[in-house]
Amino acid sequence: MSADAGSVTKAGVPPAVPVEARESLGSRLARWVSGGAVRVFLIVVGLFWLVPTLGLLLASLRTPEDMASDGWWTVFTEPSQLTFGAYRTLLENDDITGSLLNTAYITVPATVLVVVIGSLAGYAFAWMDFPGRDWWFLAVVGLLVVPVQVALIPIAELFGNLGIFGSLTGVVLFHVGFGLPFAVFLLRNFFAEIPRELLEAARLDGAGELRLFVRVVMPLAGPAIAALGIFQFLWVWNDMLVALIFTDSANQPITVALQTQVRQFGNNIDVLAPGAFISMVVPLVVFFAFQRQFVSGVMAGAVK
Repeated sequence: MSADAGSVTKAGVPPAVPVEARESLGSRLARWVSGGAVRVFLIVVGLFWLVPTLGLLLASLRTPEDMASDGWWTVFTEPSQLTFGAYRTLLENDDITGSLLNTAYITVPATVLVVVIGSLAGYAFAWMDFPGRDWWFLAVVGLLVVPVQVALIPIAELFGNLGIFGSLTGVVLFHVGFGLPFAVFLLRNFFAEIPRELLEAARLDGAGELRLFVRVVMPLAGPAIAALGIFQFLWVWNDMLVALIFTDSANQPITVALQTQVRQFGNNIDVLAPGAFISMVVPLVVFFAFQRQFVSGVMAGAVK
């Protein structure tokens, strides 16, 4: 036995194992995935997915004659093709501009109502005791599996009897009804993670349920509220099926208006391209504006 080995034996310390030998396969894979090559690959994939948006933007800045002659990528060699004439034409089209306002009139109330009602219901299911609370919550969760298509005809008949079929009110109520189950489920699980001691301390200070909800719970729920608001906003803004059925020609949102333009004027590209780009860019702006809160809300509860 060598002197070194003897000294190790006397100390009672086993020989050191190289770090590479102790590292698990999962750790090595995680280290490799976080490497520079993978980051470059992900950046390339992200840029690839942005190509349609870039193409639509450049197409909206070209004349119909240029678009009929060659592809949008020719602007890189002939930048003189770029013009804002299509957007001037769009602003003169009452159908498209009116549909953009209708989309806002539908999306904003549907998002705000879902956030407000979902927050109140989520808090009630998380921290208030009432008969059948767990069964009611299970019923709400069960509504998540109900497809939209199943309810189209019955709700259309109901709205017809109420006199709101074809109006913006009917579309807003439909989106609120189908957005609430997910909102209640998401916010209830988030509120349930709030420490009970924090709420009990507020109650000892004399805070009622409403004040507790507004002053304590809602400030802590900012990330979850942002995530829910973005989900609901994107869903309602990009919807065409519900709006196509529940709105008439005077209340069409941008998605239905663009589809009508394609059907009636197939070569009306000077209106379709800028209208489609505006319809696409508004959700992108909303998402990137609240990206930090969105990520925090999605990850809420995943890490203790």
